[in-house]
Amino acid sequence: MMQDVMAIVMAAGKGTRMKSKNSKLIQKIYGKEIVKRAVENAKKAGIEDIVAVVGYMKEQVMEVLKDSTKYVEQKEMLGTGHAVMQATKYLEGKKGKVLVLNGDVPILRPETINKLLRKSIENNEYATLLTAIYDDPKGYGRIIRDEGGNIKEIVEEKDATEEQREIQEINAGIYCFDIEILLEALKEIKPNNSQGEYYLTDVIKIIGNKGLKTGAVIVKDNTEILGVNDRMQLQMLTKILQHRINTEHMNNGVTIEDINTTYIYDDVEIGMDTVIHPNTTIKSDVKIGQDCEIGPNSYIREGCRLEDKVKIGSFVEIKKAIIGEGTKVPHLSYMGDCQIGEHTNIGCGTITCNYDGFNKSKTIIGDNCFVGSNTNFVAPVKLGDNTFIAAGSTITEDVPEYSLAIARQRQINKENWNKK
Repeated sequence: MMQDVMAIVMAAGKGTRMKSKNSKLIQKIYGKEIVKRAVENAKKAGIEDIVAVVGYMKEQVMEVLKDSTKYVEQKEMLGTGHAVMQATKYLEGKKGKVLVLNGDVPILRPETINKLLRKSIENNEYATLLTAIYDDPKGYGRIIRDEGGNIKEIVEEKDATEEQREIQEINAGIYCFDIEILLEALKEIKPNNSQGEYYLTDVIKIIGNKGLKTGAVIVKDNTEILGVNDRMQLQMLTKILQHRINTEHMNNGVTIEDINTTYIYDDVEIGMDTVIHPNTTIKSDVKIGQDCEIGPNSYIREGCRLEDKVKIGSFVEIKKAIIGEGTKVPHLSYMGDCQIGEHTNIGCGTITCNYDGFNKSKTIIGDNCFVGSNTNFVAPVKLGDNTFIAAGSTITEDVPEYSLAIARQRQINKENWNKK
């Protein structure tokens, strides 16, 4: 039985191509930092014991990851093998498996990490690599296997023969090692290369030369192993994640009319037969029921809860809202810090005035209410069930159930005034 399963996340690189005053690892994809995604992917794969190797702008990286990982520092950038060497104090005396992940590879699926770990354990492999098949493998290290399928070594393109360059299986830079064997192999690697660096890939050759079993998992979706080095790649991975998330929702029975203009963040739940119209953004930690209609051009922020058959129309922003079954917020409204009951209609241009410059306050609206257009609710305020609010009202006091509230001045017409 496995005694230890750990992960080392490489998070020490500079990333100068990002052209930023900040670490590239804290740039965000869909509102979440690159390095945080890499760590969370390992956590979602069931790995809790994680060590982050930090270096350049370490304070920024540590501020993002906080206490989700342990830390070691790589003070000199002497290669991938050298980075892993910094974490050996957390490996010594342990038996089991350690995964080596890259902090700038943010959309690797937790299922893929789990598959790599599971294969390594079940096949008793001392090193298991994540590899990919590329039609054009130019620039990548090639996987060299023996007749039995064992991985003998990884050859970088500049060192490869013409025959080896024809190999289409490439190294994805993600590994699962036997902890004890990795510790032994790290002592043997040398910086015998033009860069003067310690390459983690040399560990594979050392393990192979010992006659120990190695293997690989070939990733099915090559986009998973893409790293982020510049703004174009940041945008590309954002687009890939957008399509991945939207596709998952559609596979679960949600209609998304335009996959390219719909932005659904992580950790969103949407019930079947709900329709999402174009140009809609739904942030994290939102729950939407069945048979709802959202958009177009609407914005649902973190923490909202929408029950079944809710309609959120065009140019509507919802923030920290709980909205009951069958309620409609058709268009051009802002409903923040509010709770709305069932089968209520919110008229066009309605606003909850939830912030007084110091504190946020709540608006509570009951069941079966009708709110006329261009209504302002100055929170905190509460409407009972079955209330009717006249259009153009500014509501500053609670409204009892079954009441009509009118909060506007009477109209005065001054005849011939404009002739002056």
